[in-house]
Amino acid sequence: MTGGDEELAKDLGLISALAIGIGTMIGAGIFVLPGIAAQEAGPAVVLSFIIGGMIAMINAFSVSELGTAMPKAGGAYYYINRALGPLFGSISGMGDWIGLAFASAFYAIGFGGYLADLLDGIVVTVPGLGELALLPTIAIGPLVLTDIQIGAVLAGIAFVGVNYMGAKETGGIQTVIVTILLGLLTIFAIVGFFSFDWGTVTVDGSYTPEGTAAILPGAALVFVSYLGYAKIATIGEELKNPGRNLPIAIIGSVGIVMVIYTILVGLLMGLIPHDEFFLDEVEAAPMSYAAEIVFDYAFTVASLEISLLGAGVTSITIAALLATASSANASILASARINFAMGRDKIVSDSLNAIHPRFATPYRSIAVTGAMIIIFIVALGETVEILSSAASILHLVVYALINASLIVFRETNPPEYDPDFEVPFYPYLPITGFVLSLALIYYMDNLATLIAGAFVVFAVVWYFWYARTETELEGILGSYILDRSEEMPDVAVSAATAARPADNDEYTVVVPVSNPRTESNLLSLASVVAKANDGVVEAVHVVEVPDQTPLEEGSEHLRRIDEESQRLMTRVRESTETMDVPVNVRTVASHRGFEELFDVARREQADKVVMGWGPGRPWTAGRAERPIDELTHDLPCDFLVFDDEGLETDRVLVPTAGGPDSDLSAEVARYMRDQLDSEITLMHVVDGDQDRVDGEEFLTAWASDHDLEDAEILIDTSGDVEGAIAGAAAEHSLLVIGATERGLLSRLLRGSLAYDVVNEVDCSVILAERPTSRSLWERLFAR
Repeated sequence: MTGGDEELAKDLGLISALAIGIGTMIGAGIFVLPGIAAQEAGPAVVLSFIIGGMIAMINAFSVSELGTAMPKAGGAYYYINRALGPLFGSISGMGDWIGLAFASAFYAIGFGGYLADLLDGIVVTVPGLGELALLPTIAIGPLVLTDIQIGAVLAGIAFVGVNYMGAKETGGIQTVIVTILLGLLTIFAIVGFFSFDWGTVTVDGSYTPEGTAAILPGAALVFVSYLGYAKIATIGEELKNPGRNLPIAIIGSVGIVMVIYTILVGLLMGLIPHDEFFLDEVEAAPMSYAAEIVFDYAFTVASLEISLLGAGVTSITIAALLATASSANASILASARINFAMGRDKIVSDSLNAIHPRFATPYRSIAVTGAMIIIFIVALGETVEILSSAASILHLVVYALINASLIVFRETNPPEYDPDFEVPFYPYLPITGFVLSLALIYYMDNLATLIAGAFVVFAVVWYFWYARTETELEGILGSYILDRSEEMPDVAVSAATAARPADNDEYTVVVPVSNPRTESNLLSLASVVAKANDGVVEAVHVVEVPDQTPLEEGSEHLRRIDEESQRLMTRVRESTETMDVPVNVRTVASHRGFEELFDVARREQADKVVMGWGPGRPWTAGRAERPIDELTHDLPCDFLVFDDEGLETDRVLVPTAGGPDSDLSAEVARYMRDQLDSEITLMHVVDGDQDRVDGEEFLTAWASDHDLEDAEILIDTSGDVEGAIAGAAAEHSLLVIGATERGLLSRLLRGSLAYDVVNEVDCSVILAERPTSRSLWERLFAR
C-alpha cells in the first residue's frame, strides 16, 4: 500500500459523519435538560433551544472552514494554538478538556436519573440489613448521595473503565445507535402528537409564565445540548471527500438536532403541565414521565388486553440510557486526544499521555479525567444546571476563540491555509459568532460562571508558570504583530511580547566523534535533525586520557589533538552535506570516554545526541547506556544511535508497536521526509490474518497522530517481529527502530530485539531512544 493508496482507505461517508455528530448531541440535552430548562423559561423554552441552536450553527460554519483547511490536524485546540498562540492554546485545550469532564459528569447524571427510574421499586434482600433498593441513597458523614448520584458514579466508573481498557467507537456503531435513537424518538413523537394539548402549553393563558427575559438564560442553560458537532472536525482525515462532506456533516448535524429538539421539547410542553416540571421525577427523567402519558394506551386482541405503557416507557428509558452513555463515552474519548495534542506541544507534560503497557491507552490522562468526573458528580450532582452551565461556558470560550482564529488565518493568509469551504458573509459571521458566544456566558448561572472562570484563570497561570518555558510554538497572530511592531499599537506589541513563549536555548544536536576522518555520514544525519528544528550541531571529539595521566598534565597533548581535530573536521564539513546548518567543533579530554558524553549532553542542554554504532561499543546491548550505568542514570535527552552502512535515505522503514521510542522514530521519519523527500513506510506486525484489521486501524491512527498520513502502511501477519523487520528492511535503504524497553537482566538472559535486528539487516539502522524514568526493579527485571 502506498501513501497515495492510503487515501482510498477513507471509509467514513457523510451518513457516518452525521451520525457521529447527531449521536454525540442527542444525549442528556433532550433526555434531561427539558425538565430543568422548563423551570427556567416555561413553555418558551422551545425558543431557548432554537436560540442555542442558532448560535451553535454560526459557530459550526467557522469550525467547517477550519476543518477543511486543516483536516489532518483536527480539533479546536490545534486551530487556536496555531492562530492565536500557546497562551490561548492553553486556555482552549484545558477549557475543552475540563469542559468535557463537566459534560461527561452531566451525561452520567442523566444516565443515573433514567437508571434510577428504570430500577425504581426493585429491592434486594441483604442479610443483616433487610430489603434495600438497588440504587439506595447513601450518607457518608455530612455528604448525602442520592440514588441518581449513585447511578451516575457507577456509570462514570464504567465509562472511564471502558476507555481505560481501550474500547473503540466506530462510525458504523454510532450509526446503529443513532438509528435506534431516532427510530424510538420518531415513534414517541408520532404517538405523542395525539396526546398533545395546546391548553397544557399555556400557563394562565401565557407562553412565558417566567417572563420573556428568562428565554436567554434558558438558551444559556441548554447550549450544552449542541456540543457534539465539533467532534466531526477531529475525524476529517477519515472522511471521504472531506471538502464537501465535512461542512455538510457539521452544519447539517446541528440543523437536524435543532429540528429534533424543537419538535420534542415542544411536544413535552403540550404533554406535561408546567407546574409538574418542578417535581423531582420529572426534573430527572422528563422523557420517561412523558412516555407514561404518551403510551397510556391499551387495546384488545382475541380477548387479550395489551397495554403499551410498560413497553413504551421502557423503550424511552433504554433510548435515554443509550444516548447518555454514548455522549459520555465520546466525551471521555475526546479528552484523551486533547491531552495528546497539548503534550506534543509541551503545554502539559507528555508524561500525562503515558501509554498503558497492556491496554495501549493513555491511562494516566483517562484516570485524571475520570477522577474529575467522579468529583463533579459527587460535589455538584444535585445541581445538574451547574454541570451543564460550566460545560457550556468553557466550550463557549473555545468557540469564541475558534471564530477569532478563523479571522487571523484569513487576514494573515499563511501558506498552509487552503480551505475547501469558506464561511459566507465573512467577516460578519465569525465576528457574530465570537460576540454571541461570549454574550451567552452573561446569562449563565453565577456559580457555574465562577467555577468555569477559575479554570480559565488556572489555564493562564499554568501557561506562564510552566508551558511558556516549555513550548516552542508561536502563534501566527503574535508573529504577525511583532513582525510589524512599528505599525502596531504599543499595547498590542506589549501583549504579544508578554504572551510569546520564553526564548529557549538554541536547538542543539550533539555528535560524539571517535574518529573525525570517518564521521561524514554521522554529521550529515545530525545536520538533518538540526535543520528540521532550526538548530546547530555540536561535534564533540571525546579523547579518553589514561587514568595514570592527570587531565591538567595532558593539556599540551590535548591541544595538539584539538588542533588536529579542528583541521580534520573542517575537511569533513567541506565534503559533507550539512544543509547550511552551523557546525561547532571542540575536543574534550576525559578519563571516562563514553560517560563524558552524558555530561556534555547535559552541559549543552542537548535536544538530541546522534552517535555511531560499532562492534564492541557499550551501546550494542540494545540501549544507549552502559549496563552498569543503567542502574544509576537516565538518558539526558533523545538518543539516535547510527549503524552506518551508508546514509541512503530514499526509502525509510519505521516498524512500530507504539510507545515513547516509536514516537521518536516517527519524529526522525518526518525529518527525513521533510528535509530529504524520503519515502516512509510504517510497519506493524500482528499474529495472523485475523488481526490484520486491528493492525491497520492501529497503524493508520498512529500515522495520523504522528503526522505521517502520507506514509506507506505495511501490515505483516507472520507474528515474527524480527523476521518481518529483517525481510522488509531488504527492500529499504534505512531502518529506524525504537530501542528495546527491556530491563538489564531481561536483555542479558533473552537478548535484545534491537541488537538482533541490527545484526541481521544489510541496510543502515537508526536506533531511537527517548528518556524514560524507571525504577531499579524495572531496570533489572522489566520485560
